[in-house]
Formats: sequence, structure tokens, C-alpha cells
Amino acid sequence: MTQKPLLMERHVPPSLNDMQELAEYIISELPIGLKKYVGKLQVEVEDFPDAHIEEELELESPFDILGIYQSAGPINKNSISGKTRKDMIILYRRPILDSWAESEYDLSNLVNQVILGEIGHHFGMTDAEMDIFEDEMIKEDDLIICGEAE
Repeated sequence: MTQKPLLMERHVPPSLNDMQELAEYIISELPIGLKKYVGKLQVEVEDFPDAHIEEELELESPFDILGIYQSAGPINKNSISGKTRKDMIILYRRPILDSWAESEYDLSNLVNQVILGEIGHHFGMTDAEMDIFEDEMIKEDDLIICGEAE
């Protein structure tokens, strides 16, 4: 069983490790319908995209991207159920934190949306399909609030 991540309050920005734990938890709890697409999806959290990503995507600012899905390539017959695939989502902490500060979402919902959006766009899902999966993903009451009195 995966441990529930801590949810940071708005005045305490999460570290790279905090956001990594949150993202790993979200990915571990993906609905079955999404897991069939991604297999054992890995996640990395970086503060900003590197210069190569900025140039390749023609970003005006490193704050213009919240995450990116990087594929290991097509599934081949030697890769059973995606076991040897190393698809990855890279989340960009600082742009996510800026978006979080400007929104009414809590951080878990925002990271959920970024992860779902990256998976959905990579696999060509429609907005309606992504909405269905979003309804199945983590809800606020599944998280432990950091600093909450017991």
C-alpha cells in the first residue's frame, strides 16, 4: 500500500522531494484505464525545464510549461505489458508552484491535472476522456494535511 503524501499549506512551498512523493502517490493511484496506457510510469521533478526542452518547445519562458511526457518509444513484442518501457513524466516545480499560487486549486489537484494532461495528450485522448479519468483520480480527502491538529 502506498503511503498518502503530505499536502503542503500555501505558505510552505513543497521541496523537490515533497513534490516527487506527491507525484509518485498520484501515479500509483491512477485508474486502471490509464495504467493500461502507461505501465510503470516514472516521474521526476525538476525546478525548471533544461535549455534543450525550452529550445525544442520554443518556450518564451521556463514558466510556460508545467510538465512533459517523455516516451521510451513504441511498445514492441519483446516488451510485455510495458515492463521494460521507461516512459517518464517530468514535472517542473517552480512553474507548478506559480500556477498553484495563482489558482484556487490545492496542490494535489493541480499535480493531478498536470499528470493527467500529459498522459492524455501523449496518447491522444479527448478532453471528455480526460474528464472521465479526472473524476476517478485522487480526491482531497485522500491526503494528510501538513500541520493539521489531531
